[in-house]
This record gives sequence, structure tokens and C-alpha cells, in this order.
Amino acid sequence: MKLINLIQNSRSYRRFDERYRIDSETLRELIRLAQYSPSARNRQPLKFWLRNTPEMKDLIFPHLGWAGDLQDWPGPALGERPSAYILILGDTAISAGFGIDHGIAAQSILLGAVEAGLGGCMIGSTRGDALSHALGLPERYQLLLVIALGKPAETVVVDIIEEGAETTYYRDEKDVHHVPKRGLDELILQDI
Repeated sequence: MKLINLIQNSRSYRRFDERYRIDSETLRELIRLAQYSPSARNRQPLKFWLRNTPEMKDLIFPHLGWAGDLQDWPGPALGERPSAYILILGDTAISAGFGIDHGIAAQSILLGAVEAGLGGCMIGSTRGDALSHALGLPERYQLLLVIALGKPAETVVVDIIEEGAETTYYRDEKDVHHVPKRGLDELILQDI
């Protein structure tokens, strides 16, 4: 698959076929992509907490915010929840700041997920301290981002919008998730 197709298919999926299991080897292969991703000053301060067991998934789920723009939606129902989570942690023993390293790593992981026939969602809205405590994470690790992974069980479409149009994502009457994207001409300020 061409890179543009991987990126176009790497949407924020929030509903999954919970019966689908993601094995540990697949999760490790996704982390291999993060391993080779750029890191500021090559410090490589990120660590990854991989979870795919029902007990751990149930422990993580209530600490996550799922869709800020879907005010009346509490998140995926039973049967639609992720098959696995990857928690991206910053190791404060290596660096006091993490810049954008976790965003770069997350994008690499999600592109690999699409290539593997999976989908995911980067979740920055967490009850981080409570989740870290519930998981028993050592204090030196700062929770930066959670990636939910699974086999998508929803349709997500991209709508190219006119300049000035609303960019808030929404679900239509058929429960299709729409993601408005600004047009290329609006993004490029000066053509060469």
C-alpha cells in the first residue's frame, strides 16, 4: 500500500470488534516502528506499556476520554471496545521533556496498524495520575498518550471542506463518523 493510502486510512477509530484479538507479537512489531522513528537529540526517552488481556483492558478503559466533540457519547459500548492498548510513557530518568517524540512514535504505530488491517485512536484525554496509579507505574514514567487498537467496527469518512467551514467531527443519522479536512489550497499559504 502506498504511503498516501496508509495515511488516508489511518483515521481515529473509536469502535472496534472486541472479539478480534491482537497478539503480543503484533504489538511488539508496532513498537519496532516506534523504535526506528526520529527522536529529539536521539535521546529515545519513550517506553511502551503493552496490554491486550481482558483484565488490563477493563482497568484502562474507564480512565480514558473518547471523543470531546461527541458530547453525549460516553465511549465504545461493550463489544466495541479496543482489543489492545499501547501506553506511551516518558522516562524522566532519561529526559525531563519529551517534545513531540510521542506524537511521531504514535503516528508510526498507527500507520503500521493500518498496514496490518487494524485501526486505532490516539487518546490524549486521560485521567493520567489515576491510570498510572491503577497500573502501578513507577513514578519515573510520565503517561504521555494512550493508543487504542483493534479491528475497526465503524465507518469513518473524510470530507474535504470549503475554506472557513466547520472542522468539528460528527456522526450522521446512519452513524457514519465524518472528519472534515481543510482543502490543500487552504493549507498551502504560498505556492512555489
